[in-house]
Amino acid sequence: MSSIFETAPSAAAIPIIFATKSSWPAIRDALPAPARQFAQANGYAAKPGASLVLPSAEGEIAQVLFGLEDDTARYRDPFRAGSLPGLLPAGTYRFANAPHDARLAALGFALGSYRFTRYRKGEAPEVKLVPPDGVDAAELTRMAEAATLARDLVNTPSNDMGPVELEAAARELAERHGAQFKSIVGDELTQQNFPLIHAVGMASPRAPRLIELNWGDAAHPKVTLVGKGVCFDTGGLDLKPSSGMLLMKKDMGGAANVLALAQMVMDAGLKLRLRVLIAAVENAVAGNAFRPLDVFPSRKGITVEIGNTDAEGRLILADALALADEEKPDLLIDMGTLTGAARVALGPDLPPFYTQDDKLAADIARCAMAEHDPLWRMPLWAPYDAWLDSKVATINNAPSGGFAGSITCALFLQRFVEHAKSWLHLDIFAWTPSAKPGRPEGGECQGARALYKLLSERYG
Repeated sequence: MSSIFETAPSAAAIPIIFATKSSWPAIRDALPAPARQFAQANGYAAKPGASLVLPSAEGEIAQVLFGLEDDTARYRDPFRAGSLPGLLPAGTYRFANAPHDARLAALGFALGSYRFTRYRKGEAPEVKLVPPDGVDAAELTRMAEAATLARDLVNTPSNDMGPVELEAAARELAERHGAQFKSIVGDELTQQNFPLIHAVGMASPRAPRLIELNWGDAAHPKVTLVGKGVCFDTGGLDLKPSSGMLLMKKDMGGAANVLALAQMVMDAGLKLRLRVLIAAVENAVAGNAFRPLDVFPSRKGITVEIGNTDAEGRLILADALALADEEKPDLLIDMGTLTGAARVALGPDLPPFYTQDDKLAADIARCAMAEHDPLWRMPLWAPYDAWLDSKVATINNAPSGGFAGSITCALFLQRFVEHAKSWLHLDIFAWTPSAKPGRPEGGECQGARALYKLLSERYG
């Protein structure tokens, strides 16, 4: 996407006046008489999200009124200005007064300009914003472009976003930033000891693969990102109902967000040695599909009994995490759309994260709040680890009972991380079910901006 931000002199831009219920009377009284009368005739009351274009005497746009929540409101959406690109006539705009958070309002404005237009023509908002004083427009553009990448990948249906296409997207990103790239495909996975990735993807005619990207100075601290790239999930032989399968094009959302984060890191030139690993598969149904109660080895040597073929994401992440862990990175992060239990516990907007590193947990929680990219720490509750026990293998991928599903998934993955100095696991949704300011309905960049802020602080 082209940058939403305009560097033209702000005097040439149309002013956006932010008003709240309490500030509106003073703002109204300060307007020129014709504008004040126009606002009153239209019944404008500065309700959150309400906009009104005020004309000049010549019939041009003089200014725009936009309502925000009062300071006393229980919740003030810092992305409220993200509604503006869909409301404003074409033109260049500026903030005439300060919203609650000028930086996040500008970021919300940029994120709200996104449209997915691959399959039908859509009118992209023809609006530009002069960045508020003191706001780094290049940094916000970097975040908005990364969000566009993640959203486009997730929104693309599985017939056009299989393992091959996901690999192509990763390869294009690597080439753009001068990163090294390789991929291990099909039966090569078993030959190079990635049996779980192969097992999950072997029933699909679209071969499974492990995608790898390496970038940066080898002398810098090692940061490895691992993404779940299930390009479509039928559930396997434990077949999902149609309602559960409907959104499974988004089951590669972890991979999409890992690539978005990698794009931000490389574009910013952070001082770290970046490694990206994406296990890309399609969990399909065929005569050679893996079955409930099958037992497979893993790269780490742990044998895994299949309690449920619909718990496939943790299987492919396990092999990728084991590879990542062998290098003993300073920070190992994995992201995946893994459990419905996480959505039951925290809903679609608030992904849980897991780590044993209290300093890392505090830092990521702070960064998530600062970036309005919410995350919530959940416990790696050791007593539940016994629920993963198997009578015939080292571990079962899906314990029966249904309790604490997101926690037991995290505990399963923890078994494959031993040497990394710190490990962070995110169980994301990667989807906005209904449109919100700055967050159109559909695929979402979730958690990546918070992680980018964390990495920027540590390795900027």
